[in-house]
Parts: sequence; C-alpha cells; structure tokens
Amino acid sequence: MKDLSKGAELSVCDELKVEIEASAKALICELIEKTNLSRGDILVIGCSSSEILGNNIGKGSSFDAARVLFETIYPVIKERGIYLAAQCCEHLNRALIIERECAEIFGYEIVSVIPQAKAGGSFATVTYQNMKDPVAVEHIKAKVGIDIGDTLIGMHLRDVAVPIRLSVRQIGSAHVVCAYTRPKFIGGIRAIYE
Repeated sequence: MKDLSKGAELSVCDELKVEIEASAKALICELIEKTNLSRGDILVIGCSSSEILGNNIGKGSSFDAARVLFETIYPVIKERGIYLAAQCCEHLNRALIIERECAEIFGYEIVSVIPQAKAGGSFATVTYQNMKDPVAVEHIKAKVGIDIGDTLIGMHLRDVAVPIRLSVRQIGSAHVVCAYTRPKFIGGIRAIYE
C-alpha cells in the first residue's frame, strides 16, 4: 500500500493534542445538541491541519493533528448513525470522502481518487484510511457543516445555510465556523410555514 503520509510529517506536541481533543469533543457535542443532527444525517467537515498548527492553509499539513481530530469526532457521530463527509482540498476540487453506504443511500456518484497530504489534505487522508469502506464523491448536500481553518465548505451544504455560534471558536490556531441548514421558505406572503 502506498504511504499516503508523505509530506505531512509535522508532529503535534502532547499539550496541543490534548487541546485539539478537548476542543473537538466540546465542539461536536454542542453542535449535535444545538442542531439536532440525527441518524442518517450528513455532517461535512473541512479541516486545515496547517491552520490548526498556526501555519497558512496548505503550508504545514499534519497527519498527527488530523488524526487527533478524526479520532475525537468520528466515534461520537458514528455512534449516533451520522455520516461524516471529509472535504478534500482544492487540489481535488473539494471532493469528499464518505462511506460507500452513504453514497449509495443518497445516490451520490462515486469518483476515482485517493486523497494524500498534498492532494486532498491530511484530514481527508486520515478519514480515507480509517473508514470501513471509503469512497470519493464530488458533491453532496449536507445538513450541518464544520469549517476548521477557513476551508470553505459552503458548496457542500443544503441551499439555505445558517451560521451557528458555538462556544468553541478555535481548534489549535484554526478559526472554526459551523452552519446548519433549513428548508427553503417558498410561496411568498400567502404561504404558511410550520
């Protein structure tokens, strides 16, 4: 098997690992509580491990940081039956890594690519390496999203995205923004909404 970790050798000190883990755990728990994410929903995560370490996006990728984040968030959402979609970087046109089951349920077309540090990013690569049956897709419509390090996840959210302010605003040095989606209001002044 090809070593996908080439170019992402920046390690994370124990203190930062603990900080990433604590922030990620608090973030995912609060997000689930406030957005009512539930079984069968998709959560898209875009993550710059470079930004977590205080570097510019794409300039200091770290499998170490990505692994800590993945190992903290994934068990929490998997236990609840929520699907993770890990957004790749712009070198793979922001494709997403998801479980094959998710692609089949939602009818997403599978494309052929394997993420790596310099084409996909550390978080997408770690996700690919740790999912049961990972595949790549080009487009999804997620219910909720987490953007860690200003990776621009909006293209993968449902049409009406609403920012949500949570207590966790940063993981490491990376800025964190979250959004949930709601159904469109249509019909004008005569319409009645729930």
